[in-house]
Amino acid sequence: MTRMIHSQGARDPSQEAYAEMVAHASQRTNIAATVLKAFLIGGSICLLGEIIRQMLLKGGLEPDAAGTWTSVTLVLLSALLTGFGLYQKLAKHGGAGTLVPITGFANAVASAAVEAKTEGFILGVGTKIFTIAGPVILYGTAASVLYGVIYYLLNR
Repeated sequence: MTRMIHSQGARDPSQEAYAEMVAHASQRTNIAATVLKAFLIGGSICLLGEIIRQMLLKGGLEPDAAGTWTSVTLVLLSALLTGFGLYQKLAKHGGAGTLVPITGFANAVASAAVEAKTEGFILGVGTKIFTIAGPVILYGTAASVLYGVIYYLLNR
């Protein structure tokens, strides 16, 4: 088999063909439409949260309790939608809008568990459920400790 020697900077014909194929097959993203959909989906999730909170407040809950129950409800809805495969369909259209922190976090935890369920509850779900959430928990805790130390030092 002979080996072709190219001058420095020359591209292999197969690389050129591949790059041309990728350019031809790739669709251009309409950035304005993508941003608008993310805004509308993310805004809708936040609006749903506010509707739930207002209903709880009208039901007689104190503001702190209403906020807590709103968060719990959004996490539950996100986990259920993930389990039924609907959150991924929403994310396909809403993109970054579905990363609203509380629902995006719940989706990350639930999707890892759903993907690992075939491996069983102990070695599958039990070990994989915090694969994505683990770093968030770790660095969130570390950031809160750092914030607490700074707050303590500034308010002595």
